[in-house]
Order: sequence, then C-alpha cells, then structure tokens
Amino acid sequence: VQLQASGGGLVQAGDSLRLSCAASGRTFSRCIMGWFRQAPGKEREFVAAVSWNGINTDYGDFVKGRFTISRDNAKNTVFLQMNSLKPEDTAVYYCATSDGLYTDYTRYRYWGQGTQVTVSS
Repeated sequence: VQLQASGGGLVQAGDSLRLSCAASGRTFSRCIMGWFRQAPGKEREFVAAVSWNGINTDYGDFVKGRFTISRDNAKNTVFLQMNSLKPEDTAVYYCATSDGLYTDYTRYRYWGQGTQVTVSS
C-alpha cells in the first residue's frame, strides 16, 4: 500500500482543515487507517483511527470532539476533518495503515509522507 497525504496548510486559530490520504493497492478497504502527528522535538502522537468499514473510530484525548476521521473505500481515501484548530495542533500529519485500532504508532505498517499543518494564533 502506498499512501499520499494532502490538505495541510497555514490557517488561523479557530479555522478548519480537511486532510486527505489517498491509498493505492487493492487491500485498502481491509486496512485500519490512522492519522498521527509529529511536532518538532516531540514524539509522534496518535490522532485518530477508523475501522475498515468506517463504523468504529478512536481519537486521541486531545481531540475532544474537534476532529472527525472518515473514509471512502470506493475512492481509496481516508479523511481527517479538523475544526476549531489551535496553535498546538501545528505539526506534520501522517496517515498510516494497520490491522487494528491501535494508538501505538509502532503498530502501523505503511506510512504516507506527511502534510504540514500550521496554525497561527
């Protein structure tokens, strides 16, 4: 599976962004998809994950209802809708595949290249 993340950018606090992760490969619809983020000098942090059918989701504690993960298996794409963005959300955001709804990034096998999200105050 190859992953291509996009949709990042520079926004102001309170704005919204929608990240996309396009996947190649016939096994996408069977993969758990996750989003992680990494800010400079910090460890990679779990953001969200979604089951293969889109029914089950999990979020990092910091999300608190601001982000929504979803997927469109017909388009081999997973999305991360981010609302009410804060400066502390600034990071490179990565999508990845796994075989379970894990929060540990070491349980994810394939990774996209990342997309930068910068939130100004």
